[in-house]
Amino acid sequence: MRALTPKGAATRQRIVEGAAKLIRDHGPANVGLDDIRAATATSKSQLFHYFPDGKADMLLAVAAHEAELVLDEQQPYLGDLTSWAQWEAWRDRVIARYAAQRRRCPLSALTAQLGLADPAVEGIITGMYSRWQAQIAAGVRAVRPDADAERVATQLIGAITGGATMLVATDDIRYLEIGLTEAIENLRRGAPGAGSSLR
Repeated sequence: MRALTPKGAATRQRIVEGAAKLIRDHGPANVGLDDIRAATATSKSQLFHYFPDGKADMLLAVAAHEAELVLDEQQPYLGDLTSWAQWEAWRDRVIARYAAQRRRCPLSALTAQLGLADPAVEGIITGMYSRWQAQIAAGVRAVRPDADAERVATQLIGAITGGATMLVATDDIRYLEIGLTEAIENLRRGAPGAGSSLR
């Protein structure tokens, strides 16, 4: 993407945020560029200035935006998992986020639309998971220095994403609530295997 002035970057971000809201509400397949132009009060020439390849560029930008939100909405707890109280607050924040969106997972919808075979999409998703795992692993090291932090972080993310998948399939938040709560409790107890995977 070409370098933007601060004003240009702000305008592009405003368009992306407006498009993201539309896509969350209606799904990527049901939102066109005309809808985005109307919702963001953007001219056609302005839209193509920031997104030269049209909807494909726009969806990619929205996917990157939504990936950032996945992590941003877990703060400040995700970045400060230094006590069990912070772990519990983080768990509650994660569950509340998914309970609010229920079956409407914008990032899943976007990746389904764009396809993970696209290297740009794959880069957005793998980058998000890498940063997510690193922050959880740092928290594991803070409260259980005897644990295999990377492995525990992988298990915790698996509990969240597995629960989120079941939420989309069944509209039942309990899979996420129980899976994440049990994973954290296992870590706290120092249970080998499913929890802290002690060395």
